[in-house]
Amino acid sequence: MADETKAPEQTAAPQERPAQERSAQERSLQERSPQERPQGRSEGGRPGGDRPRFGGGRGPGGPREGGPGGRKFFRRKKVCKFCTEKIEDINYKDYRLLGQFVAESGKIVPRRLTGVCAPHQHRLSSAIKQARNIALLPFAGRAS
Repeated sequence: MADETKAPEQTAAPQERPAQERSAQERSLQERSPQERPQGRSEGGRPGGDRPRFGGGRGPGGPREGGPGGRKFFRRKKVCKFCTEKIEDINYKDYRLLGQFVAESGKIVPRRLTGVCAPHQHRLSSAIKQARNIALLPFAGRAS
């Protein structure tokens, strides 16, 4: 693939030199068939390959069609647990409730994962911090 993109005068130059002047790497690359050549490297030794440099693929900035790599299920919108259950105040002594919003590593789980609304997330995080200070919740997870 890399040979096709070079100009004709560039590809002919290494072949015109006598065999003694060519490096061992050049000779080994020329003696191999295209299937035996190392993948992802051009003759210059730089990484290349068939992968596009910018855009063109999935991920940020890639195409957004609903093709084979699209979403396979419908994601339901998360709702605030405290709003639905009409919990007015978040008590720092309720360590079982607070423990649901603390990850195994000890970090407070963010809103986008739990679905808690902003006012309740602020109250929740302060309650978790209070519970940590009086040793109802751990500051960090298990040491492994």
